Amino acid sequence: MSSTTQISDLQKKPLSPDMDEWEEFLEGRYKEGKSEKEFRQYDAEADPGVAEFYRLNHTYQTHAYALDKEHQYFRLTRGEKSIWEAAEFLNTLVDDSDPDTDLTQLEHLLQTSEAIRKDGHPRWMVATGFVHDLGKCLCLYAEPQWGVVGDTFPTGCAYSDAVVFPEYFHANPDSQNPQYQTKLGIYEENCGLDKVTMSFGHDGYIYQVMKNYLPLESLYMLRYHSFYAWHRHGAYDYLCNDQDRAMLPWVLKFNPYDLYSKGHIKPDFNQLKPYYDDLFAEFFPDKIAW
Repeated sequence: MSSTTQISDLQKKPLSPDMDEWEEFLEGRYKEGKSEKEFRQYDAEADPGVAEFYRLNHTYQTHAYALDKEHQYFRLTRGEKSIWEAAEFLNTLVDDSDPDTDLTQLEHLLQTSEAIRKDGHPRWMVATGFVHDLGKCLCLYAEPQWGVVGDTFPTGCAYSDAVVFPEYFHANPDSQNPQYQTKLGIYEENCGLDKVTMSFGHDGYIYQVMKNYLPLESLYMLRYHSFYAWHRHGAYDYLCNDQDRAMLPWVLKFNPYDLYSKGHIKPDFNQLKPYYDDLFAEFFPDKIAW
């Protein structure tokens, strides 16, 4: 699908503005100990809005769409912001319809990074926790929700049944392209994930923003934290190289903080700000390109 195709407002936003339903779905789906059968049962009982979100994602996230969006956003031409300014910008993504959510996006970011900090992980990982969802600002650039969040997957090759709701791929035009429906598709075996065009979203975007500032382990966390078919189910290993496999434990180490660190207790911003001022100064220039 071309990015210029007209999409209705309902198709752009099947979830609430802050997209919490998707994260709640993930939190429940990936609780430890689920069997493959239990995954399918959980999916079948998903909130209708979540199911519709995945239907749209799997229908419209073609290889051409992903390449088009990469060209549009990966050149980082949206101006320069500090980390705090980027967080404040994301803060404008609010959900007035949810009375149970009184935390801002900034407070959610601090919950993740503070959980990582509390467990004694390196400072670069604390920084990773804070910035990992800043790419959701794509929604503020009028991108549809299914083009910002959702489980990511390789485009240009056969879909794996390990991707959530794989049945929805039947409506994707790429499913009718024989070149894209072999195991390797347009790729070579063990080519490395860096050479694979993933479905477009906030993971790939924040990786591009941060790739000059954070260590390799962090960049894998940012780039692939929504690639659940790989890091939770072991799919697509035939596209991975040795570096990908060496970095996989770091992605897995990050995953619990991505899924389970949010709560209803507000972080004390004024108390925490000096620590994060120092942390950001350690890793980032005053302004970075977005």
